[in-house]
This record gives sequence, C-alpha cells and structure tokens, in this order.
Amino acid sequence: MRRVCLTLPTHRACTGTIAAIAEEATYGAREFGVGVHLLILDSSPAPVLAEHRQAVAALPASPGVTVHHLDEDEQRAFLREVLDRSVGASASASADRLLDLMLPSRVSYGACTNRAFLIAQALGCTSVHRRDSDSRYQHVDGEPVFPLHQELTSLGQRAYDVRKSATRSKLPPGSADRRVAVAGGSFVGEMSVDVAEIRDLDPDTYGELVGLSLPEGYPEIWRKHLIDASFRGAGTASFDGDRTALAPISPTHVDMCNIGFDHELYSRVPLPPAPDTIGTDYFLLHLAHNAQLPGLRHNRHIVNFHTEERRTDAGFLAYQVRFAKFLLATAYLNTVYARTTAAGEALLDTEGHIKASVVAGFVRDSVDLDRTEPVHRLDVIEGAYRRLGGRYTTVADTLADRRPRLLDEARDDMADFALLMDHWEALTGASAEAGLAVTR
Repeated sequence: MRRVCLTLPTHRACTGTIAAIAEEATYGAREFGVGVHLLILDSSPAPVLAEHRQAVAALPASPGVTVHHLDEDEQRAFLREVLDRSVGASASASADRLLDLMLPSRVSYGACTNRAFLIAQALGCTSVHRRDSDSRYQHVDGEPVFPLHQELTSLGQRAYDVRKSATRSKLPPGSADRRVAVAGGSFVGEMSVDVAEIRDLDPDTYGELVGLSLPEGYPEIWRKHLIDASFRGAGTASFDGDRTALAPISPTHVDMCNIGFDHELYSRVPLPPAPDTIGTDYFLLHLAHNAQLPGLRHNRHIVNFHTEERRTDAGFLAYQVRFAKFLLATAYLNTVYARTTAAGEALLDTEGHIKASVVAGFVRDSVDLDRTEPVHRLDVIEGAYRRLGGRYTTVADTLADRRPRLLDEARDDMADFALLMDHWEALTGASAEAGLAVTR
C-alpha cells in the first residue's frame, strides 16, 4: 500500500487544526486507498502540549490512518538515532552540529519541515503534505475542500498521465515523461505575511520593503505588479470547482501551508534551517521550478488567518524581525536562484532527479557574497521601519541593536545550509533504515 505523510508542525495552540487535519487524513485514506501517516511535530510549551495530547487522544480511530504526535524530546531521540547511523557515534561534534540544525532552539520553518521529510522516510512514505496551524479549510455545501485530493492524484505520477485530467497544461518540451514533483495551492483570507498594516500606513515604504524580496532585473512595471501581488495569495476567491494547471510551479502561486512534495525531491535536497527567518522554506519550490520539474497547481486554497499571539507586542516584534531576516536572506538566496535558473534542466541527472551536489555548490558559493549588499539592505529595512513610526520604531531599534549579529547570521545561515546539504542524502538513507515505531 502506498504510504503518505500529512504533517502539521506547530509551536502554538491549535486543537481545532488537529481535528480538521485528522479529517483530511481520513478523507485521503478512504478516497485513495492509501496509508496516511498523520505526523504532528509539536514544539509547544508544556501546557499547550498537554492540550494537544488530549486532542490527539480524542481523535476517532480511522482505517488507514496512523497518528504520530511527537514532542521535541521524541523528535530529538529519533534524530540522534539517524545521526548515529549516518555520521557515526564517534563523530560527536559533527552530529551535535547537525542536530542543532535539525532541531534548533529557535523557530525555524525549514528545520521543522526537514524533520517531517526524515520521519516520512522512516515511515516509508512516498510524499509529504504540509499544513500549518494558522490555517483552515474552505467549505462548500458544508463539506471541507481538502487539498490532499489533488496532491494524491498527481504527486509521483508521470506528467503525461496527469495531463489527461488537468484543466491546463504547459509542460516544457521533453518533460512529459518526468514525475510530478510538487503539487500545491494558495490561500485565501489574511495576507500570509504581517505587512498589511504597513501597506495601509505608507504604500511607498511597503513597496520599498516588499521590493527587497524580488530579484533584480525586472522592468519597473513588472516589479510594481509583483509587489502588489506578493503575500496576497488567491485573494478572496471561493472554491467553485476544481481547476488545475500542469507546469513548473512558480513559488509565488502556492503557499507552504498548502503543499505536497514527492520523495524524489526532498530525499535529495533539504530546506534552509535558518532560524527566525520566514520564507526560506520555499527553497524547494524555487529549485523545482528552475529545474523545470512538472508540478500541479490547483485551486483548493486554504484559509489563512493570523493567531492572537502574532497580534501581541512580543509576537508583533518577533514576526517583524523574522520578516527583516528574510529580506536579508534573499540577498544570498537570490544569487543561488539566479544560478539554478541559468542551469535549468542541467540541474537534473539522466533520470530527472536533482543533482544535489551542484545545488550545494551554488549555496556554498553564495556565502562569499560581498557584504555591501546585505549592509545596504539592512540600512533600507531599518530606515523603512523608523519612517513608519509608532510600534515600528521598536522594530527599527531592535534591528539597530542586533545589526552585527543579523549580518553575520544571514551569511552563516547559508554556510549551515551547505553543511546540511552535504549530509542530507546520508540522513535520508539512514532514516529509511531506522524506521519509526507506530504510535497509533
């Protein structure tokens, strides 16, 4: 039986999401005859973790669905076993460093998904499907609209087979025999990044900040269009029937709360483990698109909302710093994306798989980026927040106080990513050997 991993990484209260994603797991097992491993990776504080354990215990048993709810201690134990198998127990310093990258003490959108990739390998799954705790499903006639439907229909299938049922197809020449590597949709509801208030306060400053996320070289009219469209997903569009597009997927058209990856992609290349940095978990989407791998984009959009924690003073500051770190990280990431774009299908071996060593080389080379651009970016970011005034002044002051550290971290995060990539295929192989005890 085909096995798939539906995963929910979380560090905050989300009992409602746990119940909803369990319904999606049941749907997938029932409608597609697959074994669904529902994997909840929980980094929540103890009281919230206890609530989640009760919520998981209350889930009704469902044929074909196995639930794994792992706290950080349990995740760490699994990673230790995998590291011992891949690195060797004698290489303790190297193993400790890799463990820090896989399970950092700070929030890391890439690291939590990397853990899901490894555990999916241990469970014998052929795909990973990620949802987030600050999202919910659309409903039509009282029934939830599950993205898993389109993901299970397409992932791992030959593109020419999927083309028969897709609404539209725009496959690059010679790619019809390749397997669909990514399937994803977007979101409706609140913006995926907390910048709506900035847009309302000062559209010019908003454009300046968001413009830093874009690569250089776009004509001004296209830059303005991309800035307007950034972080807005599918707007307010309601689901009114399935529509799909079979083609390499642009990362701007899907969201990481509504994504599925085939194992042939994530078993070769991980996500950047950069802590306290939003957006870096889109790396595989950029890579698959630039390598011209087939993807399926669908319109089963998820509903995005902002949690109350993000509206507190502490939550606001933490999130804006993560956004600023993302804008710094793009100075390095864009150099990698430029090279993967130029390489195109040369990123693939004869079987259509990503050449991980080539990508790792691009990442490693980016570490030597001249410091001038990151310094300029931080000047622009700090100045923009200071112009906004009010509570944004606190963000500007925080960036100024952490300036040397922020600049160092932006560079060092890429070096760490290259290190993880060097070990990744050994880690995924060791995970498959280690397995994972079934919890329910």
